[in-house]
Amino acid sequence: MTEQEIHIDKIRRELKASGVDAFLVTSNTNLYYTLGQIVMGCLYIPLKGAPVLFVRRPLGLDAKTWCGVSLQYIRKPEQITEIMAERGIPMPQCVMLEGDAISHYEWIRYETIFRPAVIINGTPAIQRVRSVKTEAELELIRHSGKLHADVYHKIPELYRPGMTDLEMSIEIEREMRRAGSLGFFRVFGQNMEIFLGSILAGDNAGEASPYNFALGGKGMHPSLPVGATGCLLQRGMSLMVDMGGNFTGYMTDMTRTYSIGKLTEKAYRAHHTALEIQDEIVRMLRPGVVCEDIYNRSLEMAKHNGLDDCYMGLRQQARFVGHGIGIEVNEFPVLGVRSRVELVPGMVLAVEPKFVIEGVGAVGIENTFAITANGVEKLTILDEEIINLER
Repeated sequence: MTEQEIHIDKIRRELKASGVDAFLVTSNTNLYYTLGQIVMGCLYIPLKGAPVLFVRRPLGLDAKTWCGVSLQYIRKPEQITEIMAERGIPMPQCVMLEGDAISHYEWIRYETIFRPAVIINGTPAIQRVRSVKTEAELELIRHSGKLHADVYHKIPELYRPGMTDLEMSIEIEREMRRAGSLGFFRVFGQNMEIFLGSILAGDNAGEASPYNFALGGKGMHPSLPVGATGCLLQRGMSLMVDMGGNFTGYMTDMTRTYSIGKLTEKAYRAHHTALEIQDEIVRMLRPGVVCEDIYNRSLEMAKHNGLDDCYMGLRQQARFVGHGIGIEVNEFPVLGVRSRVELVPGMVLAVEPKFVIEGVGAVGIENTFAITANGVEKLTILDEEIINLER
């Protein structure tokens, strides 16, 4: 089986377990997952029978089968059931749609197209499917992790006294692109937007964000309120670099902390605590462990060290310490409150214990890990101590 056939087969097993006849894939993310390419159109995956790709663009895909599925050009979605009838494809009684990825208008439109079939939200189902990576997917993430670390290794060389956080961000972004970054990455969640990642200098790290990221930053403009502000990098500030590593279509997440000169004793103590929390989480990243238990243990350690008031933010504290990652950031599962999901081999998680120290900035760490049958594999390998950029 090809990798895409394996992915489609995993979706079919989820359909069977849910008692559903078909899944209609429409989002770019899940089209890429099932086809290995993005098209304007939708992929109809029945529980039984050949999947059909209904395409509007690009033109010129003239093969009878494409990406292991049957290909059919359409002008509008309403033709889907007409073509199914012509081909003798049974009409479904229940269809899954990506409820978190399509608009209400699209939902109603497909509901009309497939009437009288029952339409249900298939996002949780495909999130579960995508949360367990194949070996081929893991290899793509490993490669992203290596290139990601290679770029971060160069960060001290990019610093020049008198820079702003924005100038530093631009230099890192340039190196990411030179190393092969695709320049854009997808984030699961309503209205989640970011450009390549974030650079947080000094007290900007404590600025509350409208986005569901661990830390925010004010950003350069109200239209994209996250990350660098253009502030001057000054002695006594920390500089947290949290860029997404999208080199293969599959992401890695990685954060490293730098300093402009020396930081306060509390900042170094908090960073050391973040490393201890990461070590404890790595010990817990085993099949069968409940995600919420991992977050609760991290919070317990922060409290034990007297740092819970600045753990995962200041005025706005994130209630998670990690998340799934793959084609998107913030994939399933979440290491956070109310997440009773049990870890299984093949899950890939970004673990990010962080603190914000008033008057200094953010300290902490983030790495990407894969859950294996025997434990855990770190996919982003680089020194983790705070590096003084003025050395």
